Amino acid sequence: MKAFRTLPALCAALALVPAVACAADVYPSRPIRLITPAAPGGTTDFLARLLAARFTEAWKQQAIVDNRASASGVIAAELTKAAAADGYTLFLGYHQHTINAAILPKLPYHPVNDFTPVTQMTEAALLMIINLAHPGKTLKEFVDWTKTTKEPINFGSAGIGSGGHLGGELYKLMAGVKAQHIPYKGTGPAIIDLIAGQYHFNFAGLAGAVAQMRAGKLRGIAVTSAKRLAALPDVPAVAEVLPGFEVVGWYGVIAPARLPKPLLDKLHAETVAYVKSPEFRKRVEADGAQPVGSDPETFRQFMLADLKKWADVVKRSGAKFE
Repeated sequence: MKAFRTLPALCAALALVPAVACAADVYPSRPIRLITPAAPGGTTDFLARLLAARFTEAWKQQAIVDNRASASGVIAAELTKAAAADGYTLFLGYHQHTINAAILPKLPYHPVNDFTPVTQMTEAALLMIINLAHPGKTLKEFVDWTKTTKEPINFGSAGIGSGGHLGGELYKLMAGVKAQHIPYKGTGPAIIDLIAGQYHFNFAGLAGAVAQMRAGKLRGIAVTSAKRLAALPDVPAVAEVLPGFEVVGWYGVIAPARLPKPLLDKLHAETVAYVKSPEFRKRVEADGAQPVGSDPETFRQFMLADLKKWADVVKRSGAKFE
C-alpha cells in the first residue's frame, strides 16, 4: 500500500521535469532585472550594462539594470536572495560580495550558499602605487624601506573593507610591517592625496592607477596578480618579492538560490558566449581586466576560496572594519 500511496507524488514530481524544461525554452518571456551593488558610472555598472545590452539583443526581451549603491552591496545581495529563482532577477556582484562576509559578522546571508553562481565574468589585478618623491623607486627598494624605516607608515584605500584596504592588510602581514590604514570615500580622493604625498602607498584599481602612472603623477611599482601582466611587462608582481602575495578583483553573475538547471544552463551559455567574444575582451582589457567565463561550479569554488582567504587575513591582521 505504501508504494501506491507514493505513486501520485512521484508522478507529480516527474510532471515538473518537462514543465521546467519548457520554461527554459521560452525564457525569457518578460524583462530581466539585473541588480548591481554600485552607482552608475563604475566598473560594476559598466559590465552590467554591457551584459544587459547583450541579453536584450539575443533574447528580444529588455534587460534592465537596477543600481543599488548602498551598504557595500549588502542591500543588492539581499534583494537577489529574496527574489524568485526564475531567471528574471540576477545580481552582477564583485569581490566585495565575498569580502563582506569576512568583515561583517552579522551578514544576513551566506555569499555563496544562499545563491546560485552563474559565471565569473572578469578578473583584474590592482596596482601598487607610491608618490614620485618616495625614496623607494622599485618594488624591492620600497619593501626594504617599509621593513627598515623608523617613521610611521600609512596606506590609503577607496574605503574600509575595499579590495585596496585588504590588499594593504595582506601586505602588512606578508612583509611583517606595521602601517596605519587611511580610508577615503572613493578612489579619486585617495589618489589625489597620494599625489600630494599625504601617505605612502595604495593598492588601486588598474585602469585609474595606470592612467596616473602614465601621466607621470604616481609611480606604479607592482601588480597584485600572481605574475606580471602582458599589458605591463616592465612592472613586477608583488609576489616576486613577497612570494604568494596575490589580490585579484572579480566580477560575476549570480542568481537566487535553487535556480533550475535548465534556466541556469541557458543563462550560463549566453553569458559565457558574450564573455568569450572578441568584442567583450576588447572592452574589458581597455579597463585593465581579463575575461574569464567559468562554469557555475568553478565560480562557486572560487568564491568559497576567496571568502576563506579574506576571512583569514581579517582574523590575522586584527584590522577594524567599523
